Amino acid sequence: MNAEILAVGSELLLGQITNTNARFISNQLSELGINVFYHTVVGDNAKRLEQAIEVAESRADLIIFSGGLGPTKDDLTKETIARHLGVSLEFDEVALTYIEQFFAKRGRPMTENNRKQALILAGSEILANYHGMAPGMIFKNNNRTYILLPGPPKELEPMFQFEAKPKLAAMLNDGGIIASHVMRFYGIGEAELEVQVQDILDAQTNPTIAPLASDGEVTLRVTAKAETEQQAQQLIAAKVAEIQALVGDYQYGVDDDSLVSKTVEMLVDNNLTISAAESLTAGLFQSELAEIPGVGNALIGGVVTYAAEAKVKHLGISQELIDTHGVVSGECAAAMASAIRKQFGTNIGIGLTGEAGPTAHDHQPVGTVWIGIAINDEEPLTYLLHLSGMRNTNRLRAVKFTCHYLMQRLEERGYTKRY
Repeated sequence: MNAEILAVGSELLLGQITNTNARFISNQLSELGINVFYHTVVGDNAKRLEQAIEVAESRADLIIFSGGLGPTKDDLTKETIARHLGVSLEFDEVALTYIEQFFAKRGRPMTENNRKQALILAGSEILANYHGMAPGMIFKNNNRTYILLPGPPKELEPMFQFEAKPKLAAMLNDGGIIASHVMRFYGIGEAELEVQVQDILDAQTNPTIAPLASDGEVTLRVTAKAETEQQAQQLIAAKVAEIQALVGDYQYGVDDDSLVSKTVEMLVDNNLTISAAESLTAGLFQSELAEIPGVGNALIGGVVTYAAEAKVKHLGISQELIDTHGVVSGECAAAMASAIRKQFGTNIGIGLTGEAGPTAHDHQPVGTVWIGIAINDEEPLTYLLHLSGMRNTNRLRAVKFTCHYLMQRLEERGYTKRY
């Protein structure tokens, strides 16, 4: 099955919002083994939308629409598709009742145009919307499948994942199972990873393996088809073991894990506490940790010591050390990590210093980053990075590398890590 994703909305063309829906849907379709060859964006114009539909029909047997299901005049996806296919629109009574109850509970009058959200293509299979008003739908016509989804990601993503995706899987596999497992790697480039597992990639049949690189990370999606979930998981497990035997040292997590979430998980699982002294990241490391629920059991606190005098005053780093080695140095990062660990009484202290850019500082080239990690009473370890990128990209990468190195050091010391 070949698919095209057709996003409807002038706000996308004007750059007012980003088309994250297409990325999400493509990612989900790849798990099903469905090829996506085109992403199309068209504004709120019936004529241009119909032209886009005709083009999509010439090259795809699955067309997925996002947006244009709302109550206003410029929401015209359903109407345009119905006219194009010669299908009538009818009210879905379940959706209409929900919309009426929504307004009644809030004591607000329901305008007539809100009824429009309950309209569906006659004969379509309904996709329930548990996070909004307009239902989605699947409509089949002449060996072609049309899927209509709402535009807001908070509505589209759960609708596709839990309503549309299982139905697509059943259509593809005659009731069989398609299962996927994502392996996440850091500290190795996409090209190098591919070289390491090239023999496995060349020999792939079932399961299939799809590499993907993003923000300095690399993922491998392992997808298996089988008659039962158990059989699919057995196929996946065998292939995962092969891959881990080659590049397992670089794997930090699976599926929806992130470097930060796995770091927090590892800290909490092992009853470890952490504090941080940050210069170039200016609190970004602690901010990223704070995004993860449960981090309060591990993150105790920290300081931002951006200027050299702040490092002296608030961390007690000697002026002699700074004069001798500079603030962008391994010696400074180590001193920051040790000082913050002692100051906050934590198991782990992190020191981050460097030159994010765009101009050089302290006689160090842009992209120079030093990471200091102090664990208990051990001598602090330091790591030097030479990053290339925009200022804030370098800051975020410094945070990710800190998580990467910290998890490695903890594993070496026997602390447990879940996969």
